[in-house]
Amino acid sequence: MGKFEITTRKNGEFQFNLKATNGQVILTSQGYKTKASCLNGVESVKKNAQTEARFEKKVAANGKPFFNLMATNGQVIGSSQMYASEVTMNNGIASVMKNAPEAAIVDLTEEA
Repeated sequence: MGKFEITTRKNGEFQFNLKATNGQVILTSQGYKTKASCLNGVESVKKNAQTEARFEKKVAANGKPFFNLMATNGQVIGSSQMYASEVTMNNGIASVMKNAPEAAIVDLTEEA
């Protein structure tokens, strides 16, 4: 089963990574000022990852495909890595859809 890992960035903001069962990061959040808002982001991913229409497929300036997971209000709640092909990107989307709803939350921050 996948898991959400909550960490602290160098600038003090919180972020989460959704990792697949194999430990590979499949979705990364933006930075959040509070842990509570980061946890809300995790819940938003769990809810929105079940709807394929919430995944926005993009191509970076270097030509590599990636995707964003969008909330109902149109905000990006997570972004993928850059993929080698559209096929591997689609596999990444399928992995997020499969792993996110039941993923455990692991808090790796030093804040109690």
